[in-house]
Amino acid sequence: MIKFAFYGRVSTEDQQDPEASYNWQRSRADALVAGHGQITASYFDVGLSRSLPWKRREKAASLLAALADPARGFGAVVIGEPQRAFYGNQYGLTMPLFTHYGVGLWVPEVGGPIDPDSEAHDLIMSVFGGMSKGERNRIKIRVRSAMSSQAKIEGRFLGGRPPYGYLLADAGPHPNPGKAADGKRLHRLEPDPIAAPVVQRIYAEYLRGSGFRAIAEHLTRDAILCPSAHDRARNPHRTGAGWPTSVIRVILTNPRYTGRQVWNKQRKTEVLLDLENVADGYETKQRWNKPGDWIFSDQLAHEPIISVEDFEAVQARIASRAHQGPRLPRENLTTKRNYLLRGMLHCGLCGRKMQASTAHGTVYYRCLYPEQYALANHVQHPRGLYLREDVVVPRIDAWLGTAFAPHRIAETVAAMAAASAQDDDPVIAEEVNSKQLAECERKLAQYRALLEQGTDPAIVAEWIREVEAERARLQETARAASADPAMTDEELTAIVAMLGDMIKVLADAEPKDKAMLYKALGLRLEYDVNANAVVAAVMATDGTPWDPSVDERLRKYGVRGGT
Repeated sequence: MIKFAFYGRVSTEDQQDPEASYNWQRSRADALVAGHGQITASYFDVGLSRSLPWKRREKAASLLAALADPARGFGAVVIGEPQRAFYGNQYGLTMPLFTHYGVGLWVPEVGGPIDPDSEAHDLIMSVFGGMSKGERNRIKIRVRSAMSSQAKIEGRFLGGRPPYGYLLADAGPHPNPGKAADGKRLHRLEPDPIAAPVVQRIYAEYLRGSGFRAIAEHLTRDAILCPSAHDRARNPHRTGAGWPTSVIRVILTNPRYTGRQVWNKQRKTEVLLDLENVADGYETKQRWNKPGDWIFSDQLAHEPIISVEDFEAVQARIASRAHQGPRLPRENLTTKRNYLLRGMLHCGLCGRKMQASTAHGTVYYRCLYPEQYALANHVQHPRGLYLREDVVVPRIDAWLGTAFAPHRIAETVAAMAAASAQDDDPVIAEEVNSKQLAECERKLAQYRALLEQGTDPAIVAEWIREVEAERARLQETARAASADPAMTDEELTAIVAMLGDMIKVLADAEPKDKAMLYKALGLRLEYDVNANAVVAAVMATDGTPWDPSVDERLRKYGVRGGT
């Protein structure tokens, strides 16, 4: 009897329940291998597009790694749906690995194992890869064409969060009878009685000559809530601490305030990950389209907040203040600097990451905090804090060298083991996983209730897909928990010893290599200006600190702009 490993995949693009998708793909695989063996291992990717190569899919990459292991526990791989597994030329790039390691590949479309020497089998699998790619492209074209006509001709609201100044209002049943029968409804924008006057004030102040920063500071000074604070339920990831200047610009350049529906302002573009290795596939990036490519509704779609004349006058002023003359290509700009502590150094007063900058050849990290923001958030914060990199880095290197010194290996290993003991406890891990699954079920019930209340289906559907993907991940984690033993003291000791050897060369390391090592260690720094000190901590891979924080005193001349 043959032992099989099952592979399947589902993405949010498919708009399917990951658990249901797993079940029907697994059922096809079970039916194919019935009488020949049984499936003993499962690899199922959730939330990943079919266009990603196997090496960039978490479970598929694990399967490929297992092929090289003689003790892998299976002799063949079965796939329930080849169009979900292979895209474009992925079969041609993957099958040679199966052949090399002597692992068979079974698919329902050939009724059993693929013969790597059969031209017919090779042609069939190549056709399925092409069909998979063509299907995805056809879906994209149909969806974009339909959304373009709906925005232009019907002026339909196509989902997403409403711009600041508007609220979502019911616009009647969905025109599709099937969707209408399911209770889905259309929505439109209507002015927010609280935020709409603020939008009008922003346009008025800009036309009177105020700049982006001045308008932001005026609104913060007057205790007017910024967009993220105005709607906290949909912006829990933001602090809501005052008006950023970038938000002012976004509001001043949004043509939806004139009452027209606008679509196609941005697009998702697939860009080659590595020009030297096309097999690595693509990565998806969000890009802004040129204003000439935006789709405007032919008629007014909602009540305008700003007149067309005022909007055009604002655009003309913004254009007149824009950079004049051709911009240099990025490769012709000054050499990119390697800031060793970029993203790791935080301000102890406001908690924000400090920005890296260079002045007269010296690297500084700064935290600029407008006075109005400090007053609005009741924070005693100077307008600007500065900290020199060359004051911090030598002390960090010395501390790391001490923490990973040979005579402290036992102490460091004990600290790592103690911090991870709770996560490795199977009882606690199962309890945490159960709580997370229960939270997913609670959210799903809440989102379904919102649908019944008439909330925009496009928005709620995206939330549901995210939670279902998280639920599937937790279920897969629970299935694989028994095969994920905790690291032993010997393994931890080997890791610490290896890091110790690496840290010995910190002083002479290239800045780029040193920055990579800091990130690998999970280094986190917090600048306490009142104590004139930096608190440093090394974090475990899961984000929990395993080494005690060390307070490194800094020389006073290394701090500028403080209290």
